[in-house]
Amino acid sequence: MNTELKIAYFSMEIGLSNDIPTYSGGLGVLAGDTIKSGADLKIPLVAVTLLSKKGFFQQDIDDEGRQIECPVEWDPFRFMTRMPKRIVVKIEGRNVSIQAWRYEVKSIAGGAVDVLYLDTDVPENTQEDREITAVLYGGDERYRLKQEIVLGIGGVRILHALGYQIKKYHMNEGHASLLTLELLLRHKRDIESVWDERWIWDMDAVKDLCVFTTHTPIEAGHDRFSYDLVKKVIGEIIPLTLLKKLGGEQSLNMTLLALNLSNYINGVAKKHGEVSKSLFPGYEINAITNGVHSFTWTCENFQRLYDKYIPGWAIEPELFVRAEIIPDDELWTAHLSAKKDLCDFVKKTASVELNPDVLTIGFARRFTSYKRADLIFSNLERLVEAGKKGRFQIVFAGKAHPKDLPGKEIIKRIIEFSKTIDDNIKIVFLKNYNIAMALKLVSGVDVWLNTPLRPREASGTSGMKAAHNGVINFSVLDGWWIEGHIEGVTGWSIGPKSTESSLTNTTDTADAEDLYHKLENIIIPTFYHDKNQWIKIMKNSISKIAYYFNSHRMMRRYVTDAYLR
Repeated sequence: MNTELKIAYFSMEIGLSNDIPTYSGGLGVLAGDTIKSGADLKIPLVAVTLLSKKGFFQQDIDDEGRQIECPVEWDPFRFMTRMPKRIVVKIEGRNVSIQAWRYEVKSIAGGAVDVLYLDTDVPENTQEDREITAVLYGGDERYRLKQEIVLGIGGVRILHALGYQIKKYHMNEGHASLLTLELLLRHKRDIESVWDERWIWDMDAVKDLCVFTTHTPIEAGHDRFSYDLVKKVIGEIIPLTLLKKLGGEQSLNMTLLALNLSNYINGVAKKHGEVSKSLFPGYEINAITNGVHSFTWTCENFQRLYDKYIPGWAIEPELFVRAEIIPDDELWTAHLSAKKDLCDFVKKTASVELNPDVLTIGFARRFTSYKRADLIFSNLERLVEAGKKGRFQIVFAGKAHPKDLPGKEIIKRIIEFSKTIDDNIKIVFLKNYNIAMALKLVSGVDVWLNTPLRPREASGTSGMKAAHNGVINFSVLDGWWIEGHIEGVTGWSIGPKSTESSLTNTTDTADAEDLYHKLENIIIPTFYHDKNQWIKIMKNSISKIAYYFNSHRMMRRYVTDAYLR
C-alpha cells in the first residue's frame, strides 16, 4: 500500500492527448495541464475522471455548414491498465459496479501522476448502467446525475479500495461535489459519542478535506437537479433536510453543495473571483488565475528556440522573462516556420490555400453564444474595407455542444460569411477541433482573437497558449486578459476597460466598432509597416504573459493556498 498522502483531483473531463478523447474543451484541457504540472513539480497528485468510452463527439460539417456529431470509439487497453478491484454504488436502488483504468502521466523531470478513469461497462451491470460512462456530457439530467454519482461517490470509494491515502479532495467544478456526501458518511459519528443527532454529521472534518474550484460565472451554468430526481436516482444517503441545508431548498445545486463543504474555494481569474462572490454572497471565494502547461503548448520551432536561449524554460517557465535576449530574426524565422506548418495543415485538411505572408487571425474555442465568434462579421462592409487597408485571413475552429442550437447556428453563419466575402478575405473553418489542432493554431497565426460577452469568460486559456508562441492577443477585457493586458505592449483590447465590464454598458455594435478601428488603424499597419514593433510585442507576449500565465505558477498557488491548509 502506498502510504504517501495525496491530493485527489476530481474532474468530469480531462484532456491529455488526442488519443484519449475524454474532454470537450477548456475545462478538460486545463485539467490535463494541471496534472502535467503536478508531475513536473512532483506534487503528490492522483486524478479521478470518467472513461467516456465514446468520447465527446467527432465533428463533421456538411455542405450547408451544419455540424454533424459522430461518436468517437477508442480502446482504453491501448493506453491504460485496468485495475483489479471494483467498487459498487447505488443508483436507482440498483448496485452498479465501477472499475478503474490507470493512466500514468510521466514528466521529463522524473515525477508522475496516476489518472484513474472510472468505467461502468462491466458484465454484471445492466446494459443501461454499462452506458453511464460512455458519453461525456451526454443524455438528459437523469443521465448526468448518474455520471456525477459515479465520479463523486464512486471516485472516493475506488481511491480507498486501491489503497490511496488522501490528504485533500480537489473538485474541479461542481460535477464532482457528490464526493462530499460520501465523505460525510465516512465521518459520521456514532450517536453514543455525541448524544445528539444534530452532531452526527462531522461537516467540519469534511470541509477540512475539500477544495473547490468554480469555473462558471453565470447563474444558469451551475448543475441543478430536482429533489424528486435526486430521491429516485441517489436515494437518501444523508437526511433530506441536511441535503437541502447544504445544497439548496428548491433543488440540489451542485455548486452550493461544494461551497458549503469546502474549506478553500476559488475562482479562476481575479475578475471571476469577484463575479463568483456576487453570485454566491457570504462565501469566501479566492482567485487563482489559470495557467497552461508551457511544454505542451509551445510548438517545436519555439521549443528549439527556447532551448537555445532560455535553457530550463520547460520546468521553470518564469525564465520566459528573459525572452528579450532572443534575436529578432530568429524569433521571426521560428514564427514563419510555425505559420507555414499551419498553412500546410489547412491545405491538407480543408483544401484551402492560405498565404503565410498575409496577416492571419485565429479564433478557436467552444462555440456558444456568449463567446460571440461571429462578432467580427457584425458589419461585412466595414470588414471588407479593413481588408483593403492590408490583407488578412481568418482561421476558425471549435465545436458546439450537440444540444446548443444557437452555437451550431453561429458555425453555419461563419461558413456562409466565408463564401460571401471569399474574394476579399480568406476565411476557413477547420472541423473536429482537438488538442493537436489547437497547437497548430495557437502557434501558427499572428493574432489571437477573443470576443466574449462580459463578464462571462471565467478565465479563458487559449490566449495564454498563443502567447507561449509569440502570438499576440486581441481580446475583450474579461477573464485572464484583464490581468495580462497592457495596451499596445502585450497586445490589444476590444471594447470598454475592465473596470467598466458589465453586461449592460456595451453592445455588439460598439465592440465590433472598436475591433474594426484597431484592426484598421493599429494592427494591420503595424504588421505590414513596423515589423520591429510587431516583434517587440511578440517578445512581450512571451516575457510578460507566458512567464506568469502557466500551470506551474498556478499549481504552486494551489499547493501553498489550498493543499497545505
